Amino acid sequence: MAVTRAPQDITTPVTGGIGASTLRPDGTLKVRGEFAYSSDLWHEDMLWGFTLRSPHAHALIRSIDTGEAVALPGVYAVMTYDDLPARTHYGLEVIDQPVLAHDRVRYHGEAVAIVAADHPETARRAAARIKVEYEVLPTVHDEATATGPGATVLHPERDDRHAAHVSHPNIVHRQPIHRGDVAAARARADVIVRAEYEVGMQDQAFLGPESGLAVPAEDGGVDLYIATQWLHVDQQQLAPVLGLPEEKVRLTLAGVGGAFGAREDLSMQAHACLLALRTGKPVKIVYNREESFFGHVHRHPAKLLYEHGATRDGKLTHVTCRIVLDGGAYASSTPAVVGNASSLSIGPYVVGDVDIEAIGLYTNNPPCGAMRGFGAVQACFAYESQMDKVAAELGLDPVEFRQLNAMEQGDLLPTGQAVDSPAPVAELLQRVKDMPLPPERTWETADGTGARNRDAAQVGGRDRGTRERHPAGAESRWIATGGIDVRELPGGLSNTTHGEGIVRGIGYAVGIKNVGFSEGFDDYSTARVRLEMIGGEPVALVHTAMAEVGQGGVTVHQQIARTELGVQTVTIAPADTQVGSAGSTSASRQTYMTGGAIKLACEAVRERVLELGEAKFGWTGEGLTLEGGKVVTAGGDVLAALVDVLGDEAVEETREHHHRPTVPFDLKTGQGFGHVQYSFCAHRAVVDVDTELGLVKVVELSAAQDVGKALNPLSVLGQIQGGSTQGLGLAVMEEILVSPDSKVRNPSFTDYLIPTILDTPPMRIDVLELADDHAPYGLRGVGEAPTLSSTPAVVSAIRAATGLALTRVPVRPEHLTGT
Repeated sequence: MAVTRAPQDITTPVTGGIGASTLRPDGTLKVRGEFAYSSDLWHEDMLWGFTLRSPHAHALIRSIDTGEAVALPGVYAVMTYDDLPARTHYGLEVIDQPVLAHDRVRYHGEAVAIVAADHPETARRAAARIKVEYEVLPTVHDEATATGPGATVLHPERDDRHAAHVSHPNIVHRQPIHRGDVAAARARADVIVRAEYEVGMQDQAFLGPESGLAVPAEDGGVDLYIATQWLHVDQQQLAPVLGLPEEKVRLTLAGVGGAFGAREDLSMQAHACLLALRTGKPVKIVYNREESFFGHVHRHPAKLLYEHGATRDGKLTHVTCRIVLDGGAYASSTPAVVGNASSLSIGPYVVGDVDIEAIGLYTNNPPCGAMRGFGAVQACFAYESQMDKVAAELGLDPVEFRQLNAMEQGDLLPTGQAVDSPAPVAELLQRVKDMPLPPERTWETADGTGARNRDAAQVGGRDRGTRERHPAGAESRWIATGGIDVRELPGGLSNTTHGEGIVRGIGYAVGIKNVGFSEGFDDYSTARVRLEMIGGEPVALVHTAMAEVGQGGVTVHQQIARTELGVQTVTIAPADTQVGSAGSTSASRQTYMTGGAIKLACEAVRERVLELGEAKFGWTGEGLTLEGGKVVTAGGDVLAALVDVLGDEAVEETREHHHRPTVPFDLKTGQGFGHVQYSFCAHRAVVDVDTELGLVKVVELSAAQDVGKALNPLSVLGQIQGGSTQGLGLAVMEEILVSPDSKVRNPSFTDYLIPTILDTPPMRIDVLELADDHAPYGLRGVGEAPTLSSTPAVVSAIRAATGLALTRVPVRPEHLTGT
């Protein structure tokens, strides 16, 4: 075949490949309010489901009378535990949670009965008519009541794989880590710092509540359209509960309004399917906000006891810690969270002698499971607080002290695992330290317009908090007497101060987070890629079961296919269980795992295309690739257009991507190659504190993070900004309050506070790209690491401003005022 030069034939080069800040395909729809979320699902003859929940945290169920509910006009079904057709329990790692409570309830808000009716209000009224007789029991609410003498065993029947190695049945899992000789190291220490820390229960606080639509099928199965993080694990748990083979339980991802770990467990999935199969009609369930707080897991609250030792010249000698995580009523992912908390418990530092213990408890508090950071958040707050305290005892700069002990590539973790990819901990710290500091007293105005120093306080295009200038008339509404712009002060528009008692503080922190599933889990993802001609143009179709929960995976998937196949048009098929599992959208793993699977599938498609061309045109030689819809040689010569190679034929390939194998941590020593990859992020926080009222304004929250390779730089920045904001929330406002009798006191966004745009400060972000040779394109998972170090950085800054110890998060006003 004649060969022509590429410049005259590749007329339209492919854009939007990896490395480009390609816009999200769903972005415009979401901004305009036109995106269809799972709560928008509709079916002509659908019923509405509703769940009756326990008002008690721990009680025996003496009787349930559904007669009045069934008799209500418009009610099609009422189901309790006795109506379940097959398996009665489910669970992510341990099958311990009842689909509907039987004999007893173990937490406030546990599902007791479900109703299907022709109107959502009818379903609510019917549920209210169900009469349940409870015998209230004392609650197990902390370690003392869980493991002390005479403690009530919450799951006496447990027979899971963790039960044999724990000292009490109310301990879900225990992971010790021992390395070196702590006693000898303690004797070498010139300074020893001990402290106890506490982390409150944080909620994922996604905006889209749990919802879905279950449709009974003609084959006796069910089709479920659902907002979830892991389609296939939902399918695996649902099928036994419904008494159906997995192939008859078909799941399709509906629009997801955020997740952050809370959608990894089942919520309303089983209830909707059960009601649909019982009534023979489609059933939709949508939680209201209060139900959402009861219907999903939260971040584990924790108590952490730490001891750090160091020599006078600033080298750490040893670390000991004991971490107690409250897993709540059911196991969920507590065993894995315990493994993370223990293995990452000393942070990104080199310490040869450690003695670590982490446990997760069963209590009657709300169930806790996956949330962004997954055990590493709690540990990071404690070890970074310790690093500040030790630096202060030694009279050293807190950044320099951290750098002196920072790990590098090749160093060993407490588990004995070597970090075999770049670990630029010291550099990340230096980068945030070297960033210009924001100006002080920006609330003071020179001309009554609130303008002085404002421009200098902004951080350009990466500043999430940048404000546009307004006319003086609009600005003047916020100017107090004396020319004070109250928006720049703690308390903001509540006008609580005009600058009296305001003290500035600066704090630093750095964290380490694992990427992907760990401890021997066979972590993999599947991708199916199809290439064909449509309308005379080559089009790639990418089909995976990845849950797009807002992280931007669909964008990256298109970018990978464009890069590997050299075509502009890439369509993303709806995620469902008709293709192999993509694993969970969690653990910062999807770009690594599903992105890797798409890369492999695209490579296989490309090889098939080249084989077709070789058979059709007799090509020889290596280095051929696809570019701009053409087959191109390594030298840039065009051999043929894809339309000539493919004709009417479609090429389709399916591939799985597995990361390197890991092993469980030893149950006695904690040693083992437990994690496949690590990510690092450092933060500097600048705060203004009103010391009289205990109000905090985070003035700036800057970050530096190594991402390996930024496949989409704009999305990377968004992930770092989002994670930092979530960490800020934990630092100063977010906590589910649980009463002494284990009842949730604030299940609403009125009383559970999350940062708004007014609370979110400017963010300078410095991105490093140091490739991990073990990962596709050298990338690292991005989304979780900034959630770790942002919290301790903010609290460190508040300490610097106030001189207070502040050993608990969130920091509330009364912690600062002593009232």
